[in-house]
Amino acid sequence: MSEKIENKLTVKDALKLLKTYSCIEIKTVETQAEKENLQEALLLVTSLSEYENLGICADNSTQGFSTLSTYLKALGYQPNFDLKSISKIDTPIYIKYNTQKMSYFIDSYRGDYRGVLISCQSENNDEIIGTYGHFPMDLFMEE
Repeated sequence: MSEKIENKLTVKDALKLLKTYSCIEIKTVETQAEKENLQEALLLVTSLSEYENLGICADNSTQGFSTLSTYLKALGYQPNFDLKSISKIDTPIYIKYNTQKMSYFIDSYRGDYRGVLISCQSENNDEIIGTYGHFPMDLFMEE
């Protein structure tokens, strides 16, 4: 899990923001301030969950695992795969990653969507249980 961070948002505010990205129509992050606010909300909510499932829809395995790696690090996990040793798949893929088991599943993907879904799991806090996203693939990539 991620380190304790000093939040400006309340859990209620964070959930409200994350839910605006949880819709059929994909919402984009327009400004650096929006990006930072979204990062803060996501880090707050995931810090309250016991574990998460991440779903990544990408153009290829390189893009997918690079995105997965940045999200895992941002959420406080050490990726348990080496980006250099991932099999190269040059067609769209879906990666499902479980942070409790630290394992992943890869499948082909036919949809147009590209991005990240995060499903928070908790036995102690029903308020945060849910799937959030679609989040940008570069949300936690350094510029």
